[in-house]
Amino acid sequence: MSEKHISCGALLFDLDGVLIDSTPAVARVWSRWAAERGFNPAKVVQLAHGRPSLSTVRELLPNADHEEENREVERREIEDLEGVVPLPGTAALLAELPPDSWTIVTSCTRPLAEVRLRAARLPVPPRFITATDVIHGKPDPEPYLKAARILGVDPSRCVVVEDAPAGIRSGKAAGARVIAFPTTAPTTELLGAGADWIVSNCASIQMDRSRDETSALVLQFTERLNSR
Repeated sequence: MSEKHISCGALLFDLDGVLIDSTPAVARVWSRWAAERGFNPAKVVQLAHGRPSLSTVRELLPNADHEEENREVERREIEDLEGVVPLPGTAALLAELPPDSWTIVTSCTRPLAEVRLRAARLPVPPRFITATDVIHGKPDPEPYLKAARILGVDPSRCVVVEDAPAGIRSGKAAGARVIAFPTTAPTTELLGAGADWIVSNCASIQMDRSRDETSALVLQFTERLNSR
C-alpha cells in the first residue's frame, strides 16, 4: 500500500457499489426477473451490474417489449430498498467536498437513484447524470462527459470513482483518471479496465487541506495496488 496525493477539479461518483450498497436489493430483483424468464440468475446479476437496465433487457430479450420490461425492473427496484445503506466513509467524504465540486453518474434512472439516495440518507445533488439523461450508457464516455460539462470542469481534470469495469471504461474514454473500489469486481478486472488506482472505499479518501490549491481539490488516499 502507498499514500497518494492528487489534484483534480471535480469528483464524479458512480452510485451503486461506490456511494451506497444496494447489492442485496439488485441481486434480489434481477434474480427473480431472470428466473421468471428462464435465465441463469447469477449470470444475469453479473451482466446487469454497472450498466443501464434497458441495455441488459435488450441484450437478453431482443424480441420483447423492452420499455415495458425495463419499467417492470425499475418498479421492483424502487420498491425493494431493504439493505440499501451508505458504504463506509461516504457521508463523511461528501460532507467534506465543496457542493459544486462533485456529482453522481449512475446507470440507474433518476427516480430510482433518488429513492436509493434518500433511503441511504445521502444528499441528492442538484444536478447529476442518470440513464435518463444519456443516449449511450456506460461503457460509452457520454455519461462522464456530460457530468464534467454540468460542473464546468474539463474531463481531464476530473477523477471518476467507480466499481465496475463498464464504468471505468466510460471514465477513461471520457479522458478522466479513475479510482476504483473492489466492491463488486476483482482487482484484476478493475485494472484490466484501466483503473489508475485501487482504493478500498470512500473511507480511504480524504481532502488534504494542507496542500490546498487554487480551483482544485487535493485528495489523499491509501492505494491498495500500485498504478499500472
